[in-house]
Amino acid sequence: MSQEEANTSLGRKAALSENMLFGMGNPLLDISAVVDKDFLDKFGLKPNDQILAEDKHKALFEELVKRNKVEYHAGGSTQNSVKIAQWMIQKPHKVATFFGCIGTDHFGEILKKKAEEAHVDAHYYEQNEEPTGTCAACITGDNRSLVANLAAANCYKKEKHLDLDGNWELVEKAKVYYIAEAATFAKELGFETDDIAEIAKKTQNLPKENTKRQRVVVFTQGKDDAVATVGEKVTMFPVVDIDQNDIVDTNGAGDSFVGGFLSALVQERPLDECIRAGHYAANIIIKRVGCTFPEKPDFH
Repeated sequence: MSQEEANTSLGRKAALSENMLFGMGNPLLDISAVVDKDFLDKFGLKPNDQILAEDKHKALFEELVKRNKVEYHAGGSTQNSVKIAQWMIQKPHKVATFFGCIGTDHFGEILKKKAEEAHVDAHYYEQNEEPTGTCAACITGDNRSLVANLAAANCYKKEKHLDLDGNWELVEKAKVYYIAEAATFAKELGFETDDIAEIAKKTQNLPKENTKRQRVVVFTQGKDDAVATVGEKVTMFPVVDIDQNDIVDTNGAGDSFVGGFLSALVQERPLDECIRAGHYAANIIIKRVGCTFPEKPDFH
């Protein structure tokens, strides 16, 4: 029996190769540092908050780097998700591809290095009109004040990047695509319900171009059950139990659920296993500061 047949007979995962998972979104360089109350006061920040940078915050990023020992990570919602997916997969490297826009600057160079360290095949559109997008995490004790400056992340130009032959080839190589940043989905589509199971059903029934494959809809709800629909069936999946005292930071929970889910989906695993992988990844990440993870996953 060949190795491939053995894998199939054991119900193992589909073979993986580079660029099978494609993600596209707003890349940010996450900059984390411990600060004091004076720093928060200087920039008008609350100890525990999430805001978009205004003009008064522009100097914050450089100052944070100058006066503190900082940690850098490749961030932004979609980039976090493909990074987690790659971590769950481990090898081969570069199963995950990421497209987004950065500036031709020092922070852009660090972001490229960090994506490479995460074994993500990042291809950034680089321009010099806006600086690389950043998200500062100003840490005081157990609190984190997040300040995001999207900047270059908003400057992506399809015709100057996505449409280039070499880049489009990477899009065509992929089997699974993740392009998401849609929180007000139901409201935008006028579903007129707050019931997650009902929203999932209505989303399931939206028009679909490819009729050969059923749409799968998955919604997460923090500590409550994840809701999934395939066809007419709605299934609830409970999250992994966790002691509240073990929760350090829930900011990356949603991104990491997606990453875990995608890591199983790209290997053609059944829906319940995709959701289990998503719950596992989220459970690991919320026990740590920022969207970070240990060297290797322990998911079976």
